[in-house]
Amino acid sequence: MTGGNAQHIGIVGCSAEGAALCYRTICAEGAALLGPHAHPEVSLHTHSLADYVDCLNRGDMQGVADLMISSAHKLGSAGAQLLICPDNTIHQAMDLVLPNTPLPWLHIAEVVAAEAASRGFHTLGLTGTRWLVDSEVYPAKLAARGMGYLRPNADERDEINRIIMDELVGGVLKPEAVSYFQQVIARMKAAGCDAVILGCTEIPLILSDANSPLPTLDSTRLLARAALRRAVPVPGSGPG
Repeated sequence: MTGGNAQHIGIVGCSAEGAALCYRTICAEGAALLGPHAHPEVSLHTHSLADYVDCLNRGDMQGVADLMISSAHKLGSAGAQLLICPDNTIHQAMDLVLPNTPLPWLHIAEVVAAEAASRGFHTLGLTGTRWLVDSEVYPAKLAARGMGYLRPNADERDEINRIIMDELVGGVLKPEAVSYFQQVIARMKAAGCDAVILGCTEIPLILSDANSPLPTLDSTRLLARAALRRAVPVPGSGPG
């Protein structure tokens, strides 16, 4: 089977490293569903990260939504049939985006919450930018499935946000950053969490099950895999 039998996936990007990891995952893991070297057609569009950061700093969710909608329409014009956004933070604007984009979306927090529920987790540690951990993007999706959560404390939020925005989004990966995340996650484990959400799409660049005190929920790769499952037709299911 070739990638031509699958839906065209459109990636609404925000930060480069997370979008690139999502793209690479779709292409690398598509072969398991479609055969050697095959993957769905993929298009990526992203506005400047600075434009998103400016909106986030002003609390302008409509501005965030407008950027996402612009990307979505450009991807639709390029032939995309399914949209994903490998950026947890800007999912705060999704309620403003969906009514203005006719193509179907996968919601990153819904994908992660579904995976957490399927693995029997009960209380999730949440890591990500300050904008993300202060928001209801994940709490709402986890609560809908009967799961609890723990946010980082104020000092942890500041340092995690600094690491993400000053280092990870630029591809700067430091051992000190790994150690800090491990310290925060160990505290979450002691507080009763049984897994941790890597709720920034760059965090998987430095953390995984191999070096985390808790099992990880890798939002980047989980979204990519969910997109693959949605895009690739099930044999015998017929068209559409």
